Amino acid sequence: MRGKIIPPAAILLTLAAIGVVAALLRNPIDLIIPAVVFGIVFLLYKFPPGRVRQRNFRAPKPSARDRRKTGTGSGPGSRRKPLPFRVIEGGRDDDDENRPKYH
Repeated sequence: MRGKIIPPAAILLTLAAIGVVAALLRNPIDLIIPAVVFGIVFLLYKFPPGRVRQRNFRAPKPSARDRRKTGTGSGPGSRRKPLPFRVIEGGRDDDDENRPKYH
């Protein structure tokens, strides 16, 4: 049933198509101008102009010798910054297994 078009929708789509064709035959500029404006707005929405410049920009990568000196490369000689997170062991007794954890 999902792929079928119900009769009222089919009638409305047919009348809309007839109206578009009749408007195109009478005065095509009345429909072409809004269609072009809608197309331009859609293309600007889909492909924003600011995003094109950001995608092509890449920060210069340091040479292999510089990476070895600073230790920012990958491999056995690389140094990693210690992470500020640590696990804190909980001291809660879980004697009552029927009690929900979220209370």
